[in-house]
Amino acid sequence: MNGSDKPNGQIVPNGAAPPPNGTTGTKDAPGRMALKLSHLPSRQNIKPVYPRSPSSIDPNNPPWPAYRGYHEYSFAHATMGQRLPTILGKAIEDVIVTLNQEYDEERIVDLVHCIERMDALMKELQDHAKLRPIIDDGEADVALWNKLIAKFFHGKTYMNAPWLFAEAYKYRRLQECFSVSKFWKNYDVFFRQKCDTFSRSHDAVFELSMRFAEPFKLKDGLSPEEKLEAERLMFKELTQICLWGNSTDLSLLINMTEDQIKSLQSTGGANLAATEKNILGNHMERLWETVVSLRSNTGGRVDFVLDNAGFELYCDCVYADFLIQSGLAKEVRFHGKRYPWFVSDVTKKDWEWLLNSMVYGHLFPKASEEEKDSLRRLGLRWKQYEKEGKWIYEQHPFWCTGFTFWELHNEAPDLFLHLSRSDLVIFKGDLNHRKLTYDCAAPPSTDFEIAIGPMASAAGAPRVCSMRTIKSDVVVGLGPEGDEIAERLDKEEPGWKISGKYAVVLLSEGRPGEKVIFT
Repeated sequence: MNGSDKPNGQIVPNGAAPPPNGTTGTKDAPGRMALKLSHLPSRQNIKPVYPRSPSSIDPNNPPWPAYRGYHEYSFAHATMGQRLPTILGKAIEDVIVTLNQEYDEERIVDLVHCIERMDALMKELQDHAKLRPIIDDGEADVALWNKLIAKFFHGKTYMNAPWLFAEAYKYRRLQECFSVSKFWKNYDVFFRQKCDTFSRSHDAVFELSMRFAEPFKLKDGLSPEEKLEAERLMFKELTQICLWGNSTDLSLLINMTEDQIKSLQSTGGANLAATEKNILGNHMERLWETVVSLRSNTGGRVDFVLDNAGFELYCDCVYADFLIQSGLAKEVRFHGKRYPWFVSDVTKKDWEWLLNSMVYGHLFPKASEEEKDSLRRLGLRWKQYEKEGKWIYEQHPFWCTGFTFWELHNEAPDLFLHLSRSDLVIFKGDLNHRKLTYDCAAPPSTDFEIAIGPMASAAGAPRVCSMRTIKSDVVVGLGPEGDEIAERLDKEEPGWKISGKYAVVLLSEGRPGEKVIFT
């Protein structure tokens, strides 16, 4: 008889021998002995040490704790629980509008299947389902996505995976709804919204086009010092216009009125002076010194990692136009997304639509002839920059993956090497800032260079500037008193991290010029 068997054939729990003359049930088990530990040290409140060591960081374990959908205190909870289903619902409505305009049966049936896949995705979101692998739809990012899911998020759900990854995954799954179809592979469910928002930006669009339709000229008779100061002031104002243009984020402004949009897009000088105090981490002077040094070295290359289409892209182009005209840069490269992403992110279609609409479009029927002509001239100059190779639009697959930019060096070495050749890389907007900083709960006083990890510390890392209107939980780079500033705002203005009222312009010097090393 096995030592763990009782004569009646019952199995003793855990295979242990029964006590002498006793039963194996818990009812008659002897009580546990209690020890008084009066002379030992008291129990300590052990807290994890952050940031994590580099060897223990991975996509599911950022340097500081990740924001996750079940964190009710964070914007992640509202996004995964309410915002994403709302956005997907409006996307389905857009496809139905298109469906009702179709007449070819084969195309209609194909689009109906797309809607069915969107409905299934909606159910997954609402049920907080587990994340499944991406179907091989021929996109260049499939292997990267499925490697992430298999290694770090197997069994994770929309609510317990890190918010940044779960949100990006939803947009990749939305793309899949169309990419596996026959006729609708390149359909953009957000295109109508993006076009509509720009067409409702009348005042702000012409405020800029009427000022910059002709190449700008400084006043005659200025000394070299006065010219430099005039350029510095213009640069600071245009930097703010470029920064606050990020307020127009469709994923956050789904139901905004035209007057509210105008308020956000106000580009008047008085408004800019008032808003500079809301730039909590402000490296604009350092940024100016950086671009001036480029000109003294016969000009350089500036890269924009773009955020929103429409008015923000328009502001980015006005800014890039100034950099070219002033000689602060000789070449500007714009990095967009390969397919619709986070509602309003720039795609090649959005880029071409903006420039062609400026030259040929009739978006602003109430505009004067002078205003229309100013917009046309501006668009023609920008299209000429493209022809001359001064402006270049690019779209690398890495920008539409679930990786943060901490992994750019390892997962997209070709892109890192490409960016390392730039004199300044400007990352626009909230999503790019979240990806730069690993979207985790770093203290607000954390130095920007620390928060962006390898994008500052890797050999060959370029100078990086983040221009971001704060619209989510992660906030860094506020200086030594940053924690106190954040605590005060938490008390005085609950919700300040998602209001779009505050911003940062942060600069990392990187390690430009050093030989890039991949291990």
